[in-house]
Amino acid sequence: MNKAIGKFTQLCALASLASLQGCGGGVETNTDTSNIYVQKPVSDWEMIWSDEFDGSRIDSNKWTHEVNCLGGGNDEKQCYTDSSENSYIADGVLNIVALPSADGAEQPYSSARLISQHKADFKYGRFEIKAKLPSGQGSWPAFWMLPTDATYGGWPKSGEIDILEAVNLKTVNDEGIVESQIHGTLHYGKESPDNSHSGKAYAIPDGINPADDFHTYAIEWQEGEIRWYLDDYLYATQRQSQVRYNSKDQAVGLAHQGWFAEYYDLISGELSTHWDAAPFDQRFFMIINFAVGGNWPENVNNLGVDANAFTNGQRFEVDYVRVYQCNQNPDTGKGCETIRAGYDSLDDALVVGKAPIPSPPSTGIAQNLTIFSGTLNPNWPAWDCCGDSNPSIVNDVDKGDVMEFVVGETATVNGFISREANIVDPEGKVSPFDASPIIDSGFLSFDMKVVSPPNNTDAAWVLKVESVGGTEFSELELNFSEEGLNPVTGQWQTYTFPVQQLVDAGLDPSAIDVVMIFPAWGVGEGAVYQVTNLEIAADISSPKLMVFEDEENTSWPMWDCCGGSLPTIEMDDEIHGSVAQFSIGAEPTVMGFISREANITVPDVQPAPFDATGILANGVIQFDMKVVDMPNKAEAAWVFKTESNNADTFAQILLNESLEASAPVKGEWQTYTFKLSDLANAGLDVSAIDVLMIFPTWGEGEGAVYRVDNVTVYDPNASDDYIGHVLFNDKAKDQWSIWDCCGGSTPTIENDDTEHGLTAEFIIGSTATVMGLKAADDVYLDASNLLANGLVQFEMKVITASSDPDSTWVFKIESGDVDTFAEFELSASQEGVAPVIGQWQTYTFSLQSLFDAGLDISQIDVLMVFPAWVTGEGAVYRLDNVVITTP
Repeated sequence: MNKAIGKFTQLCALASLASLQGCGGGVETNTDTSNIYVQKPVSDWEMIWSDEFDGSRIDSNKWTHEVNCLGGGNDEKQCYTDSSENSYIADGVLNIVALPSADGAEQPYSSARLISQHKADFKYGRFEIKAKLPSGQGSWPAFWMLPTDATYGGWPKSGEIDILEAVNLKTVNDEGIVESQIHGTLHYGKESPDNSHSGKAYAIPDGINPADDFHTYAIEWQEGEIRWYLDDYLYATQRQSQVRYNSKDQAVGLAHQGWFAEYYDLISGELSTHWDAAPFDQRFFMIINFAVGGNWPENVNNLGVDANAFTNGQRFEVDYVRVYQCNQNPDTGKGCETIRAGYDSLDDALVVGKAPIPSPPSTGIAQNLTIFSGTLNPNWPAWDCCGDSNPSIVNDVDKGDVMEFVVGETATVNGFISREANIVDPEGKVSPFDASPIIDSGFLSFDMKVVSPPNNTDAAWVLKVESVGGTEFSELELNFSEEGLNPVTGQWQTYTFPVQQLVDAGLDPSAIDVVMIFPAWGVGEGAVYQVTNLEIAADISSPKLMVFEDEENTSWPMWDCCGGSLPTIEMDDEIHGSVAQFSIGAEPTVMGFISREANITVPDVQPAPFDATGILANGVIQFDMKVVDMPNKAEAAWVFKTESNNADTFAQILLNESLEASAPVKGEWQTYTFKLSDLANAGLDVSAIDVLMIFPTWGEGEGAVYRVDNVTVYDPNASDDYIGHVLFNDKAKDQWSIWDCCGGSTPTIENDDTEHGLTAEFIIGSTATVMGLKAADDVYLDASNLLANGLVQFEMKVITASSDPDSTWVFKIESGDVDTFAEFELSASQEGVAPVIGQWQTYTFSLQSLFDAGLDISQIDVLMVFPAWVTGEGAVYRLDNVVITTP
């Protein structure tokens, strides 16, 4: 398979969304007015409902007046009435008028709000209003929709669609800018106040103001997508989220971050997140209202409410409201899309939503977590549960930067937490830690010094660890640690708790989200203490299975499937020593090694199927074989077959199709290597490998005697003492190369200073290009097991800058033959610095940030560092120590 290098995209600047609540909220967005053209709805839209407001009064069969002074949940300043002073029809136009109230009224203004609930309720379609909007500081007209039934829960869990909103039109700020924007917004997600919203603002070109004349405002709503229009120009698109899967078909992220829903599963009863069409897959009704003031309009533009703007009343004038059905497919609303180029582009109309990115499932691979060691882990902030103190970093003469906690008069506990309500760093993400793979060998450990003891000197010191949102926990006094020590004021002491000890005390290790260290509840007042080097860790390495090396692995015994023989261990040459020998008689059979309960003969030994998921990208199954006697049928082909999960899946490949591509030669030891990725592509589930077979073709093996040694499943790129991957250090990683995408040059290895030695040098000529490191065809790097705290890091020195003084330097990393990628400017690295000519500089990007930006970290195959596309001519630069690793 040839790798196709994708087109380069620039990072788009996404507008920030201000706080919204109910039908409302400010959205600050720049309007792109280029390439505007009008496109009318396609002919398959059929009008199925309308109100042309041609009668003498508001049609009560279509609309209901809401009457209240509740402020709309947004601290609005009007009472909604059914008075003809606030809403009436004249000359074929609905007028909603906001007026000053009489002295002593419950609210200073009166207005109207009309709803179509239970009179006109729809699922999917085109919803259109032609209206002239009111103006003035404090004005807030809206045409919007709410769910007929609260299928997914209270607001906004069941959704809200804001077709049209505007605030403070025609107000002029200190810079002379006239407010002219309209807004289209969705509300969804969790229960208020943890709700989410996303939307876009738009302004009519050429300074036209929506308060000066009538314009049409519409949405086209179909299953999984909603589009917003002003005078039939599509200015915004929102979609349901699209879950992204890695090479193992596991949910690891979002290909598109759109809306989401959170509700209780009817079967399991669990509160769960859904990335599908919900909540915008139910019937909604329409609302037309004119609010005065409120949280949004009063906090933007000229602030507050301008009473002079409402002295003579402000009018929201509506010519008509129309609803269309898509006759192509009324059930989904699809097939009648009114679209234009750019409607689905993040650089144009497509809006990024607020859906949470799904956490990747546990790989079952041991990994470590550093919660605090001199620097904050943004996923695990320091935390005072109940005492209102602010844990802070202070400098200690012995330990450097440490976290200091204080216990005041109010009873509390302190520690570190990874739950959504407590994450305040924009780079932080809820990251429960799965310690299941390190139960047997892992430890939770930390250093602590008591600066001031509690006033109650008898107070016990406690470690409490919670998981699964606090539903499971363990609580132990510090003197139950391996050190068995009580804190001593003024002394640094280390405390170590085996993970198994915490599990035995009641902890579910699969989703640890809180670690607390504190004087016992209610007796800690006066305590000041410092903590550092808090981690949950084990001595871990890349997964590896040794099936046979000099002796039999009792969980993987030698095996004759069907011939009735007993494979033996024989002494071979000096290099190989003891080896496994197989002999095939008259009965057809296959032979090899097996890890299933029926084949284990040693007492108290259990089968040990091997999970190779974590090394799928680069892992191999490898063995040495020597044929002592060929089969009687000399032309018999030799086969390697492996099975998984009690033969649920398998892969079978001829030995001459191994990486060595050689057939057995009598009397010679030969090595055979098979890539796990090839075996997976052939049908093997690598998560539970339990049989390895090597044999002449079934029924053709009689007379064969052969020996096997060094049978191993492992990642040849992983060392015993290094967690991660070195892509370049003096030379490129095996099966990787330094690379010029498109410029025709050949990057070279050049000797630099004593510290760096051999480095990769890149030179950009007149042809636009990008450069970096590229894996060979069908070679991928799986960094899934490093996601929790892993990083991509490299050193770079610019020898000669590009001829374009405005050029920026870019880091881009791709995965799965350009299926996914992440791209950042170097100045967005953790170091936050731009290159300086002649200086070696380090650049670091967390795997989490790359993952969140869209990269599938299970199939990394290209890493690039370059001046921005087309701006790099003349640049000469070097790279060294390119790694994907852990801190």
